[in-house]
Amino acid sequence: MNTSAENYFINGCGRCPLGGTPQCKVHSWANELAQFRKIILQTGLQEESKWGVPCYTLNGANVLILSAFKKYCSISFLKGSLLQDRKKILTKPGENSQAARLIKITDVKEILKLEEDIRAYILEAIEVEKAGLKVEFKDNTNLEFVEELQQKLEDDPSFKAAFEALTPGRQRGYNIYFSQAKQSSTRISRIEKSMGKIFEGKGWNDR
Repeated sequence: MNTSAENYFINGCGRCPLGGTPQCKVHSWANELAQFRKIILQTGLQEESKWGVPCYTLNGANVLILSAFKKYCSISFLKGSLLQDRKKILTKPGENSQAARLIKITDVKEILKLEEDIRAYILEAIEVEKAGLKVEFKDNTNLEFVEELQQKLEDDPSFKAAFEALTPGRQRGYNIYFSQAKQSSTRISRIEKSMGKIFEGKGWNDR
């Protein structure tokens, strides 16, 4: 896994075999990611590398992350549900997502058009963090994930965003596959080996 924010823009996150190759999704969105990064750094957030992707923090607290996906790149606000979203540009990474919200972009022209709004959203997210606001999570009784998967979702926001972007059927498929392993170490291994496909938006049986 990539451990350098700077290296992410060169070689990607390192989560899948495409890292460091021209086929890496990061290269598909190089201009868009660069423009996002420029705006974010102007707000005074600290750039770090966490979970293989650039993470932007305030006094050690995670505020947002940059991510590149197959069909779009995005800023993911970790407490995005607390933002007012006056311009209605935020989307959920998945239907069950309670905290994270994304600004999805498919062209650098979109960022240039929304630059002032994006900056305002980032500054609002900073104020949310300064105020110590917390997301009140509701129990999700529809999907009960295996413990190791739930822990991974809590520990890794970029993985959480990618997993929640999957269809409910694909989420259930992975959950069943992981839960079939009898030992915790095997379940963890299955999760780690499946991360590349999950970040590509694929189901367990997809090739």
